[in-house]
Amino acid sequence: MQIPFVSLREQYEDVAAEIRAALDGVFRRSSFVLGEEVRRFEEAFAAYCGCAHAVGVGSGTEALHLALRAVGVRPGSEVITVANVWVPTACAIHAAGAVPVFVDVEPDTGNMDVAAVASRITPRTAAIVPVHLYGQPVDLDPLLALARARGVPVVEDACQAHGAEYKGRRAGSLGDAGCFSFYPTKNLGAYGDGGAVVTHDAALARTVRALRNYGEGEQRYRSERPGVNSRLDEVQAAMLRAKLPRLDEWNERRRRHAALYRERLAGTAVRLPVERPWARHNYHLFVVRSGHRDELAAWLGRHGIGTAVHYPVPVHLQPAFAHLGLAEGALPETERACREVLSLPIYPELRAEQVERVAEVVAAFRPRAEEAGR
Repeated sequence: MQIPFVSLREQYEDVAAEIRAALDGVFRRSSFVLGEEVRRFEEAFAAYCGCAHAVGVGSGTEALHLALRAVGVRPGSEVITVANVWVPTACAIHAAGAVPVFVDVEPDTGNMDVAAVASRITPRTAAIVPVHLYGQPVDLDPLLALARARGVPVVEDACQAHGAEYKGRRAGSLGDAGCFSFYPTKNLGAYGDGGAVVTHDAALARTVRALRNYGEGEQRYRSERPGVNSRLDEVQAAMLRAKLPRLDEWNERRRRHAALYRERLAGTAVRLPVERPWARHNYHLFVVRSGHRDELAAWLGRHGIGTAVHYPVPVHLQPAFAHLGLAEGALPETERACREVLSLPIYPELRAEQVERVAEVVAAFRPRAEEAGR
């Protein structure tokens, strides 16, 4: 049984009729940039997230970049975040002219260690970016209380957390702004790049709208501040709007797969992901941990099962961020996680027997060192 890590073909076949109708509507209207489809998707996605406003942009990275600028991040300021992620979060901070300041993560969830944030706030701190890693929200209540007491905005990196919940509220809706990616493999994915910023703040939304379109405000051809070209296009907006009504169903399928994995992998050599009691994880990824991660990945590959590592090299050890001067050992839990994490297949279209097969192969794994000792 060949089981890919992810397959987008099955989902397309499930929604093909809606997608074709959406595309036909766009091409018949022949309006392709910042038109009716973007407006309608923004309204629908804002309502889904429980926010007053959504602004469609070119990518999740641009969502973070523009939201950071909108909350007041300026060149030379600092933004607190985590390093056990891929580089786009730090790249967005850099694009806003700021310096990323990393805190370590919780050993069980891999999410930001909120208790570590207070000691990293300085007079230069312009924002905090908690990353809802793999689709589980960070513990936001204490983080938001700290941020408000210190006058620091919070921009949620919800790029993996479409539909996830923190104490009954959608991820992305609790901070000053929430940022989403619609990269094709996300729980709500486009057929190309795309992103959005959601917020309750009308002024912040207006600023992001201006920044995404060269700084142009309500008056055409009048640029009020230096902006960029970061516009969600009509084609992607139409397809996202067609898929949005399926998101909760797709997330529920992911949660059923995760429950089956937990049942079948209980008592095995891998560490299972922890879901906090106040969280509703969307299982964008199902990530196990093993001190023999690379052996386990190779073992699964030999049995026809695709896996991925999210993420093998923490941001502070990436060459692009060597100028920050953080050596190995600076963030021990972060670095340990990056050595141990392995993502198993969990897309909605998986069948139960495929999940069972993945679990069976994982359970049969024995590290070479263990075998040699017998």
